Amino acid sequence: QAQLVESGGGLVQAGGSLRLSCAASGRTFSNLAMGWFRQGPGKEREFVSAISSSGGSTSAADSVKGRFTISRDNAKNTVYLQMNSLKPEDTAVYYCAARRVFVSSYAADYNYWGQGTQVTVSS
Repeated sequence: QAQLVESGGGLVQAGGSLRLSCAASGRTFSNLAMGWFRQGPGKEREFVSAISSSGGSTSAADSVKGRFTISRDNAKNTVYLQMNSLKPEDTAVYYCAARRVFVSSYAADYNYWGQGTQVTVSS
């Protein structure tokens, strides 16, 4: 089992920045690919970004490319999502997820999930 705990959400004005963190325990973190997903009000959960176990491969949804950056620190068992130029449509609960090794943009591929952290972007 892997336990994932997100932090860093909050209320920010449009154009602002936030950095989300996800701390992992219970599994060898360096074996885990990590993903960020989000679920806005009345919407389905959607892929945001993912990073491979080594950090050598990343992917991101078109809606966040150029604004959001995923990174990881395997020494700290933590993955980050730096979110810049935030827009009201980025408002959502953001979830961290983990799976073995390889990046995926499909939520069904992930075995472990955090409880989520709320991000609210005001206009």
